[in-house]
Formats: sequence, C-alpha cells, structure tokens
Amino acid sequence: MEGRLPKLNRQQLLLTAALGLTGIFLYNIFFFGALARVPAGRTSLFVSLNPTMTALLASLIFQERLGLRRWMGVVIALLGAMIVITRGDLISGLTDISQSIGLGELMMLGAVLSWVAYTLISRKALESLSPVIATTYGTLWGFLFLSIGAVGELGNIKWTSLEWYVWASIIYVGAFGTVIAFIWYYQGIKAIGPSRTAVFTNLVPAFGVLFSALLLGEQVLISMVVGGIVAALGVSLVNKR
Repeated sequence: MEGRLPKLNRQQLLLTAALGLTGIFLYNIFFFGALARVPAGRTSLFVSLNPTMTALLASLIFQERLGLRRWMGVVIALLGAMIVITRGDLISGLTDISQSIGLGELMMLGAVLSWVAYTLISRKALESLSPVIATTYGTLWGFLFLSIGAVGELGNIKWTSLEWYVWASIIYVGAFGTVIAFIWYYQGIKAIGPSRTAVFTNLVPAFGVLFSALLLGEQVLISMVVGGIVAALGVSLVNKR
C-alpha cells in the first residue's frame, strides 16, 4: 500500500536499531551531557575528530587504504585535538591528564565515537535502504531508546513553565538538527562514501566557535584557534585525493 513504511528483514532491523542506538541515543546522551559541563565552543572543536576517526576505522573495517600521507594526517589531526583538550599546554596536560580531561571531555569523546560508529553502520545500511527509510527507522529506534531512558524524568519537568525559546529550540533540534540533517547526511554517504562525507563536519568547529562567541558570549582561547587549524590541516591530508 502506498505511503506505508516497507517491512524490513532481520538484518535491516538490526542495522537500523544500531543506527538509532549510536547516532541518536548514545550520541545525544553524550553530546548534551558534554554541553552541560563544557563550553559550547570547546565542545564543537571535538567534532574535528570525526573525519579522522571515521577514516581510520573505515580503513580497518572496510580495508580502505590510507597510505603514508593520510596516516600523517591522522597524527596531525590528533595533535590538533590534543592542543584543544589540554588548552595548549601539551606537556603538563599529558603529564597530568586528569587536569585536562574531565567528565565533559570524556562524554564528548564518547559522542565522537558514537557518531563514527553511526557513519560506518550507515554505509552498510544504505546498501539495501534509501536515505529516507534508513533515517526514518533509525530515528524511530532512537526515539524508543530515548523514551525508555526518559521515563523516570519526564514527570519532573514543569512543561507550562518553559519559556518560548525552549520550545523553539526543541522544535529546531527535532526538525532541522535531526530530520533534515540526517537525511542529507545519509545522501552524502551514499553519494561519496563515509570518509569524504565526514570531512564536511570540519565546518562544525568553525561555526561552533563563531556562534558560541556571538550568541553565548563565550571566550575564544588561542589554543582553540591553533588546535582547530592544526586539526583541520590533518583532516585535509586524510581526505585529500
């Protein structure tokens, strides 16, 4: 019947469940948990790890050869990330890692790994599903997982006391940050592959730092700028064809 979602076989159900678990449930739990503990600009810079980690794991799982230049890019990108994480003090930061990496940073690293897993799983799912169907089922699975986790907390929220901008933010995240963004992301993976699609997430740190300064008044540290540039250089080497 027209307009109905197609029935999935067992493998497709498992793949879409994995998409919902990694890209929607775990990613959002880690990401919003990090935002509650770390400034938005600093959090967005962690996203620069996505392309590098995606290319690295894709080479291990899908046997995509990196070559010497791309391996150099991986190392440089990780160096840039460490500059951001340690706030520019690499020696002291690495000597006493507990001073550089708190719970917020650990949660953001968890978000990065969740998104990398989501990207790689998407490649397999798109072999038999369209971007829209994969997004729909993945989102439904994610909604189920998030609903189970939120059962004990929904009753504590005073919905009538929420300001209009809170509702506007929720609608924006649901419509633009989830539905539209996920569909376009899938289409990119299907068209140019996971590694090249992930390179576009390099725009996230730049816009994240910019908007966090303009809208939230957050301080932009020199280490954030330098680390972001170094990470972007490394990613460009990883994805250069």
